[in-house]
Amino acid sequence: MVVALAELDAGRTPDRATLRDAVRTLLSGLVERAPGHAVEVRVPPYGAVQCCAGPRHTRGTPANVVEMAPVVWIRLATGRMRWSEAVEQGLVQTSGNRSDISAYLPISPH
Repeated sequence: MVVALAELDAGRTPDRATLRDAVRTLLSGLVERAPGHAVEVRVPPYGAVQCCAGPRHTRGTPANVVEMAPVVWIRLATGRMRWSEAVEQGLVQTSGNRSDISAYLPISPH
């Protein structure tokens, strides 16, 4: 995680393995912070989790989905970018009335 943040802070994109590990670590942190199955958070190609309290999704396309690129997820999860900023810039795609996960961000300190 530290390597990924150092690379991003230096204006570089971390290598695939570093991105993957950072994304998965932060997704796990989100699940711990917001347990449940009401929202599916997708960060392709590295991971997807279900989180947040509410109705459980079991089949088909989930009603509440949040999807973004790995670098965007890392920035949001570490407080380097605000949720509203990412949504306004079209960096986060959301669907469903429970898809605003801003209350759970950041997961990791700056």
